[in-house]
Amino acid sequence: MEHALPWLRLASVPGVGAHLFKRLMARFGSPEAVFAADPAELGRVEGIADRLARTLPNHPAPDWARREIDLAGRSGFRILTQSDPGYPFLLRQIPDPPPCLYVYGDLTASVRRIAIVGSRDATRYGVMAARRLASELAAMGIGIVSGMALGIDTAAHSGALSVGGETIAVLGSGLGRVYPSRNRRLFHQIAESGAVVSEFSIDAGPEAHHFPIRNRIISGMSLGVVVVEAAARSGSLITARLAAEQDREVFAIPGSIHSGRSAGAHNLIKQGARLVEGVDDILDELAHMLREPDAPAVRRTRARQMPLMDDDESAIYRVLGPEPIHIDDLCRRLAMAPARLLGLLTQLELKGVVIQSPGKLFSVEMRHVG
Repeated sequence: MEHALPWLRLASVPGVGAHLFKRLMARFGSPEAVFAADPAELGRVEGIADRLARTLPNHPAPDWARREIDLAGRSGFRILTQSDPGYPFLLRQIPDPPPCLYVYGDLTASVRRIAIVGSRDATRYGVMAARRLASELAAMGIGIVSGMALGIDTAAHSGALSVGGETIAVLGSGLGRVYPSRNRRLFHQIAESGAVVSEFSIDAGPEAHHFPIRNRIISGMSLGVVVVEAAARSGSLITARLAAEQDREVFAIPGSIHSGRSAGAHNLIKQGARLVEGVDDILDELAHMLREPDAPAVRRTRARQMPLMDDDESAIYRVLGPEPIHIDDLCRRLAMAPARLLGLLTQLELKGVVIQSPGKLFSVEMRHVG
């Protein structure tokens, strides 16, 4: 990963942010060429003052950059630069792409990705809607991008993982500081079928100002952003605004008119966001862009292949629906002993048909509904 050193060196120059970094790359092609340029050439780049043009070529590689490269190697992370073929193609097109991405897992340049974001304090309706949408898109070979926060983000990642799909998490901390900590297991699961990425140094903490910054990456590597349950003032709305500025499509799932958690999503719909009732609403808008060169067309098939069930399991499935039912109610409806019923429900959970929620509540996995 020594090739990343000039990139980290240039990114460390005071006054060189992501916008200016991209303009320098557009003019000179590489960090090495930037450092080799004379002040007069540098001064022709928009945003470079005379003082910066004089001092930039002599800026040394900071000691932390070499330590960072060494730490990444020892931790099993990679550092991707904008020149690497695996750097996300769409992200490279935004006005301020990160010069470097720290990556845990396997990140490709694919353009077949949709972001799903929303409230940390999500309702069960929002969680189930996000999980279902993510699982159906992922089953079609479309990657799911989100921020690994609690609530909607976690549901989106989990939905993609439930069908063996690709999912990408963009952190507001460094890869060495998993946040939230209770998602540490999810962090590793995501890396097995996709990637966790961050533009922040490996040991960077989850500072409040990091999250609005990282949101441009979530929208930037996606063809569109779906907002599920966002309050009137929400970080998810920042992602939606950035998506619009990046010429990405903005979608929103409606919720209850009585829920403040859906106020932000409803405002987006009023402002022209595409209302989403199901996966076809996204495909209708983006199908022509979801076809990469040499890639098969997206098929409008839902991931509802039902595993084999015996008669008792089928009887339970017919009683269950998307709304959770308590074990006691199931026992009465099915006239079945609790021990026997719990054993069958466990088998259905293992088959991916049933979800158990806290309090002995059971419902059908959303991708098998309808």
